[in-house]
Amino acid sequence: MSEDPLLAVADELYALPLAEFTAARDAEAKAHKADKGLAGRVKALRKPSVAAWVVNLLTRRESDQVAQLLAVGEALRAAQEGMDAGQLRELTKQRRAVTAAVAGRARGLAIAEGQRPTAAVLQQVEDTLTAAMLDSGAAAAVRSGLLVTGLRAAGLDPVDAAAAVAVPEALGFTAQPREAPAPEPPSLHVVRRPEADREEAEQALAEAEEALARRAVELEEAAADVSRVEARELQLSAEIDEAKRRLAELEEQLDRAEEELAEAEEARDEAEQAAADATRSRDDARKRLDALE
Repeated sequence: MSEDPLLAVADELYALPLAEFTAARDAEAKAHKADKGLAGRVKALRKPSVAAWVVNLLTRRESDQVAQLLAVGEALRAAQEGMDAGQLRELTKQRRAVTAAVAGRARGLAIAEGQRPTAAVLQQVEDTLTAAMLDSGAAAAVRSGLLVTGLRAAGLDPVDAAAAVAVPEALGFTAQPREAPAPEPPSLHVVRRPEADREEAEQALAEAEEALARRAVELEEAAADVSRVEARELQLSAEIDEAKRRLAELEEQLDRAEEELAEAEEARDEAEQAAADATRSRDDARKRLDALE
């Protein structure tokens, strides 16, 4: 069965800057007017909230990091089974630290796109990432890159992920990763100068462009290092939680073994006492027999 063409259109629309969404959606609807059904569904696509747009941006620009976060969330959901209250509190603390760090990265991406999220929007972003770590349906919604509103996990109730995406089919869709567009070079106004001044200006421009290219490479390498370290942090956090869970299991097994040892020693002592009593009874019987002879 082929993929719904609406998803491909939606993937392009929800990757756009927030201010361009409505006009681009309407243009897409007109472009598909030959297929009235598809055109109507495109026209019905909702503009995302600012928080949803920020999470969608993060999903496309930092797809590896988001995939790592969702994988860690899945591991933590499995690891938390059987934990006591103290361990669950520590797990919650670590999960908040991870989501706060990734939400901070999302804020930086949004600012680079000309959108400065408010504190309330950033809280919604963090709530959405937390929901994705706690709930598999919310994870699918984030993975789609087609969120139209933020998500929030409330207690043990499942998250209504279908209501938060552009179309229900989005829950089985994965957004296409996208790189940030290259910045446009600044326009330069060349002023006519004497030949010596012109050569000096051209030399300065060449040096500035060379320095800019070096800094761009350094920035890209630094960003890659940050992503690798953040991913390693998430992995280590998951490994620590698994080790704590395993330690709790071993301590429980040790307690049972100590109880079994105590019971075995008690049974052994009772058997030794019974053997001693039997020995004394035999010796007494032998003495009486000897006295009758």
